[in-house]
Amino acid sequence: MKVSRRSLLTFAAAAVSLLTANAAQARDIVPLTGYSYAPGSIVIHTSTRQLFYILGGGQAIRYPVGVGRAGMAWHGNGFIARKHVRPAWQDEKGGPVIPGGSPRNPMGAAALGLDRGNYAIHGTNDPSSIGGFVSHGCIRMHNEDILDLFRRTSIGTNVYVLQ
Repeated sequence: MKVSRRSLLTFAAAAVSLLTANAAQARDIVPLTGYSYAPGSIVIHTSTRQLFYILGGGQAIRYPVGVGRAGMAWHGNGFIARKHVRPAWQDEKGGPVIPGGSPRNPMGAAALGLDRGNYAIHGTNDPSSIGGFVSHGCIRMHNEDILDLFRRTSIGTNVYVLQ
């Protein structure tokens, strides 16, 4: 069966639309009581694989995330030290640099670099990894979600990583 290029493009556009809708539906505003974080702060619960952007008034935006594997997860406080759109990536062994925007780039659409070593909150080229214990300590988000969080934050935003 021969498939036209137009059919493939239509299918690809529908698939992207579906992925975007799923990520957007996962993001919601929830009550967050019992905490005293300042509005604009980011709180990550690694055990439940959720990131909260604090709105204030007892509310937060909740995003699903992928977190560090056993032995690679960390907790503590930090802040956003760098912001990058379409960051390039190179593994810790000095392999080839994968340019930003490449479908092979595991950093996804954007990254919020933390002041703690080489850790970041970033997008992913593997959306199926969201919700799991999958990384070397970084926090992975759907690309649509990291872009939303990227717009809401600035350098110096406080980040609290809880177990």
